[in-house]
Amino acid sequence: MSGIAGRCLCGKVTIRLTGCRREVSACHCAMCRRWSGAATWGFEAAAADVRIEGRVKSYRSSPFAERAFCPECGTHLWIRDDGKAYEFTPGLFDDASGFLLSREVYADRAFACVRLEGSHERVTRADYERSHLFVEGDGT
Repeated sequence: MSGIAGRCLCGKVTIRLTGCRREVSACHCAMCRRWSGAATWGFEAAAADVRIEGRVKSYRSSPFAERAFCPECGTHLWIRDDGKAYEFTPGLFDDASGFLLSREVYADRAFACVRLEGSHERVTRADYERSHLFVEGDGT
């Protein structure tokens, strides 16, 4: 698989991936909505496939995960559960424009203005929280 390269808005953080899952998921949980303004979009890349250059700041958004951003321009870069794959925002990478939506998490919590069409998997809050770590009392 050929790699893809991305960058933040100001270009001070660059990211090169030598491999990644070429499918995007959307999350509508309360934390992701606060972080992005609506749904947060992401695709996974294993830590071994990731090269990051530039200064990055991160925020411990839960007991088990961080969210990273460029301290210069504020561009959201990734979400990462401890020891797991990176989940990058696809807008960083021009070559991600063809990635297809494969899954929607907290689909029953989506804003009315963000109803996604298609035959992708839709996971409700209850279904997701049965088998994944989550932030208690997400407030919605």
